[in-house]
Amino acid sequence: MKIKSNILGVLCLCGFSAVSAQPNVNVTWQNQTNRLNENGKPEYVQRFIISGDLSKLKGIGFNQFEALLTPVNPKDKVTEIIPSYFLIESERFDSGADSIWVDIVTSGQWSNYSFGADGVHGVDKNDKPFDVNFSRLSATDRAEQYSLPGRDRMPYGDAIYAINERISGGKTPGRFDMLPSLKKVTDRGGINKTRSLPDVKIVKSPNPEYYRIEITPDRVEIEGASEKAVNLARVTLDKLREINGGVLPTGTIEDWPDYGYRGLMIDISRNWQSLDEMKKLVKLMADYKLNTLQFHLIDDEGWRLEIPGFPELTELGSRRGYTRDESEFLAQTYSGNGNPDASTFANGFISRADFIDFLKYCKELGIRVVPEVETPGHARAAIKAMEARYRRTGDDTYRLIEDGDTSKYSSAQDYHDNAMNPSVPGSYRFMNKIFDEIIAMYQEAGAELPSIHIGGDEVPHGAWSGSPSAQKMMAEKGLKTESQLHAYWAQEMANMLRGKGLQVSGWQDIAVDKDTVFSKKLIPDIEFVNLWVTWKRGDETETPAERSQRLGIPIVLSSAHGYYFDMAYDWHPDERGLTWSGVTDEFLSFNTYPSVMAPKENGGSVVGVQGQLWSETVRGPEWLEYYLFPKMLGMVERSWNGDTTYTEQDYNQIIDLVEMPFLDGRDTNYRIRQAGIKKGADGKIMMNSPYRDATIRYTTDGSEPSPESAVYSKPIDVPNGTKTIKAKLFHRGKESVSSILRL
Repeated sequence: MKIKSNILGVLCLCGFSAVSAQPNVNVTWQNQTNRLNENGKPEYVQRFIISGDLSKLKGIGFNQFEALLTPVNPKDKVTEIIPSYFLIESERFDSGADSIWVDIVTSGQWSNYSFGADGVHGVDKNDKPFDVNFSRLSATDRAEQYSLPGRDRMPYGDAIYAINERISGGKTPGRFDMLPSLKKVTDRGGINKTRSLPDVKIVKSPNPEYYRIEITPDRVEIEGASEKAVNLARVTLDKLREINGGVLPTGTIEDWPDYGYRGLMIDISRNWQSLDEMKKLVKLMADYKLNTLQFHLIDDEGWRLEIPGFPELTELGSRRGYTRDESEFLAQTYSGNGNPDASTFANGFISRADFIDFLKYCKELGIRVVPEVETPGHARAAIKAMEARYRRTGDDTYRLIEDGDTSKYSSAQDYHDNAMNPSVPGSYRFMNKIFDEIIAMYQEAGAELPSIHIGGDEVPHGAWSGSPSAQKMMAEKGLKTESQLHAYWAQEMANMLRGKGLQVSGWQDIAVDKDTVFSKKLIPDIEFVNLWVTWKRGDETETPAERSQRLGIPIVLSSAHGYYFDMAYDWHPDERGLTWSGVTDEFLSFNTYPSVMAPKENGGSVVGVQGQLWSETVRGPEWLEYYLFPKMLGMVERSWNGDTTYTEQDYNQIIDLVEMPFLDGRDTNYRIRQAGIKKGADGKIMMNSPYRDATIRYTTDGSEPSPESAVYSKPIDVPNGTKTIKAKLFHRGKESVSSILRL
């Protein structure tokens, strides 16, 4: 895969060069079976079929979520380079064989596409990476490939059939139906063909984004509570004209959002997205009346923003590939081809000039950009980069860790070296420099910057347990736990930003999950915290939203249940995405009501709603768009309209007949739902679709349906001996994953 990038020259300054006369190696991957081991724990057997120039091969590198990997053949060896990055080596490479199978017993249950091997590449005898021809075999031939006994979560054809029946049959969208839906509409039945500019009037309203539109056959009038409200009215008019064939329906609209903060968090640290794609996305955000981009630029796996004076942050921190010491670039994570160049979505960064240009573009669209700099956890890229600076210059001014630290910990992503140390001076000097440079970029762009987001989530237990300076600081300041040291760090970041005229934002870990004394002290400096855990944990007596509101912490509802768009759409093994928070589709996000997560309490402050797209499993712009659309449309509706609006049936019709054509007009990828299959009482096979005018194609021999497969038009008789029926939906140039009915 190739990506658009204006940074190729910068990325290649490392002196890395391709190896000539690369070996020709093919790697085919398949999960063989899920099973329970002798201790009753789940494990699976994955197979790598390796063929070609094996005698020139030292190993096969690949990425996979952290697990214990044990080769079946004693002549094979799997080495972990860093968590989630492995190297297969084998004595059998030199046996003279044309191909070998490497079977690996892997801890855990394999469940879908994203849990398979990725970033597969070769390593030659000179210890240099090279491309291989990589492919995957089917993961749905047998149920044991994706399920365990009693744990089969595959959405089989009959279950999909029932879902399609439930969500189908809504009314045809009216002339004013769109997402997010308009609060009050009077349809007068006529049309306006004029292209004249609307008359605009500013009016008073308690909601600064309230607007009213009057459309007659010969004129358009806008009343808005602010220029921002007037711009929202213009967005509505543009979409009305587009979905009505270039004319405006006559009528009266009164509209306003229920939440002032309507956001989307996009992570480009774990895997890169170009600014061209981000500009496309923020334009779509504006089209859907979202107003805030939380831009996750920095994490363990990548530093994506140029910072003058710290070239190591991008020279090392924005590049990943095959390395044993990470002295020049980070070890490959999640994806890549072993090369630290711009040929994959592992690598890339935004130059200072391009970021300023991007901020200006977002400002024109009415999108505020909240920059996120993860601290003190999730800081591995920064730590490695500053250690490289220290080795290169001998200057320890900006070191983020200390010698002699024996802390033992494991982060949420299984890193053991990703926590900035709050007790070393370099950490504060570093963050001060980062804050100043970001502020300068915003000032040059003329862009709004009320706060900087410091992340603050998922600091691993024991992160500073073996740090001499941390233990000394805790004793001097009367801090009894590492949680209190974490709280001290957050307060110091808030103090630093206050001195620069800004507030602080962060994940709920910086305030909601701390003791009451600390939380109340920090609140005056907080613009908002993202509430990502919205349910009670352990023996808690109140939800995080209840606690936040009781304390007066301003919260943005960012629930992992319903608003984390990197969760897979469903449990189908061919779907992409994580599942730790369940699965999320456009109906779950639609039915995730802010008022249910956070009922309004006296003194409480729920400032907004936000969707999140973490990028561990995202590979490029098409995948990003697939994850977001139509999944995020439910959140779009709930951020504007907190209470019930459309029925599920009507919502589905609007997605099909209004929003999909709208996205097609913007060359935007999206996911379509599956075909349903069930066996009727008469023995005939019936199939259904959730969309109008979609085509269902099917097979009866267990093979994958293709554009050439038979078209379903009426119930079919099952040929004798049929064991598996598969069907795919083909709609608007896209195809679904296969639905399966086993007979």
